[in-house]
Amino acid sequence: MAISNQKGGVGKTTTAINLGTALAAVGRKVLIIDLDSQGNASTGLGINQENRTLTTYDLLLGDVNLEEVSQETQVPNLFVAPSTVDLSSADVDLVEDKNRVMRLSQALNTQAAKECAFDYILIDCPPSLNLLTINAMVAARSVLVPLQCEFFALEGLSQLMMTVREVRQSLNPGLELHGVVLTMFDKRNNLSRQVEEDVRQNLGDLVYETNIPRNIRLSEAPSHSIPALIYDHKSAGAIAYQKLAAEMLRRVGDPIAITMKALK
Repeated sequence: MAISNQKGGVGKTTTAINLGTALAAVGRKVLIIDLDSQGNASTGLGINQENRTLTTYDLLLGDVNLEEVSQETQVPNLFVAPSTVDLSSADVDLVEDKNRVMRLSQALNTQAAKECAFDYILIDCPPSLNLLTINAMVAARSVLVPLQCEFFALEGLSQLMMTVREVRQSLNPGLELHGVVLTMFDKRNNLSRQVEEDVRQNLGDLVYETNIPRNIRLSEAPSHSIPALIYDHKSAGAIAYQKLAAEMLRRVGDPIAITMKALK
């Protein structure tokens, strides 16, 4: 699942980390692929710079496999393929490669990658519709879009949806828009409620029932290099991501969703 929105600061990395943690907590083996050169998902999961000897840059351009790049995190069942600033040059480095939009898909479909036996792979995309994001969409089965509750929330979403359609038509026929999750929601704020109403009116069932609230614990957790679900599992943000995971499992038909009804 590619977690994508070309707008920055909407909660893509926070969603990848905490959704991945929630899925791992119910026994699913999860990999987060950090495809953003800022490496925030890697940092947020406690992978120090000096420990990023093999990264997603090497996965895309080098002769390494997914198992070599993937690292265990302090969360049981949760792994990460880290990134560094080297990834920022990937667009240029791949420009002469005729298979440049297929590199991630090829890396995830090798026998070595299949033997890793991940139940879920979440791809944390960069804040742009660049070659890395296209690689993520070509490799993914679906796209999850975090959408911030602000005035311009719907601006740019049409472009993202158009990109999904184009990738589906020309490169990945099985790609689907899995859903939209509203982030940084403040129920006390009239604007947040208005944005929610507009988004749900326009997109209907594509929008998740679960909203992710604006929550200080979600903001604090990355500075401690741990997911919010571990930093403060009783916080409103952590509880929301547990509910989001339960809702996602129901949507994909995962049997474990039955045991998570208590989170709803």
